Amino acid sequence: MKVREIMSREVRTIAPSTSLREAAELMRKVDIGALIVNDDDRMSGVLTDRDIVIRAVADGLDMSTPVSQVMSGEVCYCFDDEEVDHIAKNMAQIEKRRLPVVNREKRLVGIVSLANIATCNADKLSANLLRGVARMH
Repeated sequence: MKVREIMSREVRTIAPSTSLREAAELMRKVDIGALIVNDDDRMSGVLTDRDIVIRAVADGLDMSTPVSQVMSGEVCYCFDDEEVDHIAKNMAQIEKRRLPVVNREKRLVGIVSLANIATCNADKLSANLLRGVARMH
């Protein structure tokens, strides 16, 4: 099964200059835990709800702080034509709960998460991925 068959196609992006408050409001509005940060049509980072809590709120940053100051700058991604089992193993190895999905022209086309993999009836893949991600904490 290919990643494009299970990924979420609704990906929200924000600019690096977007305030933490705006980002948090968007996350709440669309009920998501991660936003892709785009700078000049290129992925420059990922902002998660955890980034906001750990790197902003816990450090006392003002909610007008730009997301570029707290986002994760290293963007790991996968291709939409890759096999789900390969991506699940990779996500476990790099301890990521979600990955942006790009096409071969490196255009953002979706996002794949632990939940997507869990719903594709791949119990062994889901269990291995969950174990890998659980090592994070």
